[in-house]
Formats: sequence, structure tokens, C-alpha cells
Amino acid sequence: MHLDHATLRTADLEGTRSFLERVLDLRPGYRPPFDFPGYWLYAGDAPIVHLIPGSGAAVGRAGEMLDHVAFRMDDTGDNQNGEAYWAMRAKLEGLAIPYSTMDLPDLGERRLFIRTPPSAGGGAILLELVFREG
Repeated sequence: MHLDHATLRTADLEGTRSFLERVLDLRPGYRPPFDFPGYWLYAGDAPIVHLIPGSGAAVGRAGEMLDHVAFRMDDTGDNQNGEAYWAMRAKLEGLAIPYSTMDLPDLGERRLFIRTPPSAGGGAILLELVFREG
């Protein structure tokens, strides 16, 4: 079993889409013609993030609050010696995106935490980027 996708509610569809494109290299792709706006963002051929309107725009169903979404960043096995972790830190610094870190040596993992741009109401979505070492 694996996570199929995460649906994020945001009051700033364009800003959140742009942020995820720049930081995680996701790309907008096919999305069925729903009767509300949104995006499906793809990693390769998989639509792993669905963006839908948050406060101020009706979607036709109620949603619960989401604490955070975690992305495993090293699924391709290209993370020998932590290069992907350090490359992402450099990318975030180059984009002037604040982040915090968490190292979990007992799991052989390092984590970066970032937030999407805040919406008009001030809220932002917490994203966790998980890197397995070696």
C-alpha cells in the first residue's frame, strides 16, 4: 500500500500551485472536468497532489482539517550519502523559503519542514519532506 494522493484546500490556488511547482518540481496535468476549480499536480505520471479551493470558494462538501502532508523524496534511490537532502536545502535557500529540520538517526531519515505561501486568511499548509539516508 502507498499514498495515492493528498488533496490540499487552499484559498490561493495559483500561489500554492506555483509554490509546489518551484519547490517539488510537480507539474499540472490532466484533471477531470469537475464543477469547481482546482489542479492535479503530477510527479512523473502520478497525480499526487490535488489542489481545491479552501475558504471562500464552495466545493460542495465539508472537509476536516489537515495537519500536514509528507512526501518521501528519495523513492528513486538517488539519495546515496544524503545528496538529495542537501540539494533540497540548497534549493530552498536559493528560493528564500524558510525551513526547519528534524534528524531521526534511529530511522535513518532526515526531514525538512516547509509551509506553502499563506492564504488571504493567513493559513499555510505544512509540508514534510522525508529523506532516507544511504
